Amino acid sequence: MPQPAALSRIIHQLKREPSRTGSIVITVFGDAIVPRGGSVWLGTLLEFFTALDIDSGVVRTAMSRLAADGWLEREKVGRNSFYRLAEKGRETFAAATRHIYDPPPSDWSGRFELLLIANGEDREASREALKNAGFGSPLPGVWVAPSGVAVPQEASRAIRLEVSAEDDSGRRLLRESWPLERTADAYLKFMKTFAPLRDWIGRRERLTDLDAFIARILLIHYYRRVVLRDPLLPAKLLPRDWPGSAARQLCGEIYRALLIPSEQWLDSHGTNESGPLPQARAILSRRFAVAD
Repeated sequence: MPQPAALSRIIHQLKREPSRTGSIVITVFGDAIVPRGGSVWLGTLLEFFTALDIDSGVVRTAMSRLAADGWLEREKVGRNSFYRLAEKGRETFAAATRHIYDPPPSDWSGRFELLLIANGEDREASREALKNAGFGSPLPGVWVAPSGVAVPQEASRAIRLEVSAEDDSGRRLLRESWPLERTADAYLKFMKTFAPLRDWIGRRERLTDLDAFIARILLIHYYRRVVLRDPLLPAKLLPRDWPGSAARQLCGEIYRALLIPSEQWLDSHGTNESGPLPQARAILSRRFAVAD
């Protein structure tokens, strides 16, 4: 069965970008492997990346770097290598999972968490972790997020304050903390890229199981690059035409349509140290659920 043009265009766009193999690896683990026990044979990953026309040597190099940086752990069984997320990767993706798949919080208190990061050798690690957790920064060393957002471990030594967003100074703090226009543009670009795939699926055209898995991983790969930079501010603090909700709805529609055939590919091709990957937990069916 030929690959649909909508998916081919997404893959072609991926190839025009700087190499993001390591980022895609993390997406595969967080989205598909963690719900199935967390460990996978390198050969399963190589088969997936071969379908993206990414050379096995590039994948092996990315895996080695991720392991050296503390994202992955490798276990050798005979001549075969098996990988799972290391503690750093598990903690980071646990927070990211809520940001990506759960509905935005609706019980905002009207207050913001303000973190002050001192100069030190761990400042860069704190900075990256806070960005990935959705914090914004109006000034060097100052980070802001709606109260209730989890503070990453890397920033646990920061000075923490609470501020109100109800007065003029609070609203100014919001405007200067996040590049909302840039995030809005990124959401619009995401929707332009993936709407043709949603329309193609909507015509009840059938994807192969492998194409469904490829589309699912690339969907989350592109969506998480935007949503993890989105502070998920309460609606009354956002521009009237904010595209975040529409992007989430589009992503959820496509994800749910791809879930069964993509899981079927993992049923047939996914392997860990014990054999076929275990069945996914029920948590998959709750991803992108509509808020009550």
